Amino acid sequence: MFSLTDIEFANPDLFWLLLIVPLLVAWYIYQINRSTPLIKHPNVEQLRSDSFDIKLWLRHYPVLTRSLSFVFLIVALARPQSSTSWEDAVTEGIDIIIALDISSSMLAEDLKPNRLKAAKNVAVEFISGRPNDRIGLVIYSGESFTQCPLTIDHDVLKNLFADVKNGMIEDGTAIGDGLATAVNRLKESDAKSKVVILLTDGQQTAGSIPPLTAAEIAKQFNVRVYAIGVGTIGSAPYPFKTPFGTTQYQNVPVKIDEQTLKGITDITGGTYFRATDNKKLEEVYSEIDKLERSKIEVTQYRKKTERYLPWALLGVCFLLMEFVLSNTIYRSLT
Repeated sequence: MFSLTDIEFANPDLFWLLLIVPLLVAWYIYQINRSTPLIKHPNVEQLRSDSFDIKLWLRHYPVLTRSLSFVFLIVALARPQSSTSWEDAVTEGIDIIIALDISSSMLAEDLKPNRLKAAKNVAVEFISGRPNDRIGLVIYSGESFTQCPLTIDHDVLKNLFADVKNGMIEDGTAIGDGLATAVNRLKESDAKSKVVILLTDGQQTAGSIPPLTAAEIAKQFNVRVYAIGVGTIGSAPYPFKTPFGTTQYQNVPVKIDEQTLKGITDITGGTYFRATDNKKLEEVYSEIDKLERSKIEVTQYRKKTERYLPWALLGVCFLLMEFVLSNTIYRSLT
């Protein structure tokens, strides 16, 4: 099925020929007036008739059928076509591993409600905006492990993010191990771009792999690292449990090894960011989102179907109608 709104014309310039139609009608009227005899009569009222004479009207049918035939044949020559179109999209996605520090210092509340929950919330929003990419999650503190391998099923990934909490593994900050585990998940990837988003609020205190060594490994596998240092400048409120089960807050120094994080990004061709509050963290992920965009190639296909035949048939029908009537009814009228 198709509608008139789907119709296109291959030869639209031919519609200029429609200007001939009013010329034909004007010429016909001129001929009628020229050939109609004039008589003088003393009383015009006696010649007037209120009755409808079909014969007088039928004598004009040739110009009507001829004009309609001409119109339909011009439309047919303009070649009306209906078209259907569809698109094939080829996505060259990006493989991304988020390496998330879950050490106890991530419970500091300079970001709200705390660093860890803020980091999780913003990461989930980031994931929602990347439907064409495979994304995975590595968590680390004193050691590291893969919470979720690379997946396009982002609903599963978000559920696994929700389960992340401090205390899942031994405490500490093994930045090098976390990065190395993330790189290990990406080394076999054939994506056009392989990225690690490394988030931490401290400095290397545990693990067996130095951070810069892990960065050299990442470079060997063409993995780009974006590092995020999370924490305010100076000190941050940190909750401590008292022997009575209550929570007290103490301001603890914020110690982020920015020099090492910048070294990691310099080696791998990435960028280092500092997120001192929730808004800054959102801006960091937004910037990474702009830097790493999926490439989507869209090929559009169109199929056209010729629709001139009905118009041509109408034009021929009106020509035949004129021929038949001219040799039957019109002959008796003349």
